[in-house]
Amino acid sequence: MKRILIAFVMMCLALPLMAQAPTITTSKDAPVKGKKDEVKAPEKIYDESINAMVQIDKAIEEARRTNRMVICQVGGNWCPWCIRFSQFINQDKEIAEIVKKHFVYIHVNTSKENKNIEALKRLGNPGRFGYPVLVILDHDGRVLHIQNSSYLEEGKTYNRKLVIDFFLNWTREAIENLK
Repeated sequence: MKRILIAFVMMCLALPLMAQAPTITTSKDAPVKGKKDEVKAPEKIYDESINAMVQIDKAIEEARRTNRMVICQVGGNWCPWCIRFSQFINQDKEIAEIVKKHFVYIHVNTSKENKNIEALKRLGNPGRFGYPVLVILDHDGRVLHIQNSSYLEEGKTYNRKLVIDFFLNWTREAIENLK
């Protein structure tokens, strides 16, 4: 009986100390703690205040001027897979170079705060495939392809080969070779 009582007292004394222990999280989407009491919010890649019609027009102008295609990644900061895809292509040097060389890459926001309904209509209502969804435009602004990004996924990330193949198959050179 003494042992049980001693164990109980020890647990009661340890509880306040355990409550003060720092929490460790492994979630990529959780806030990141830096300096004391400083919390870094998850990355925001979509500008919720932007007029997507203007954004698309500017991307088309740049594509025309630089002889590239436009890729619109449609989604929002609310979408973990949208953030994940952007990070995936930017962290892989080969993929990042392919995108930079062949595409004007923009993030078209759709959210409760800014649904960008007209822009989504212009892009062929791509949300029907889920988010993120990738829309390829030529230098005249015509929708050439809408890609359901789930076909590029592998586990909790994206398949590198599938992503590279996707981008290479939609370069201007690849499309012009079809004509």
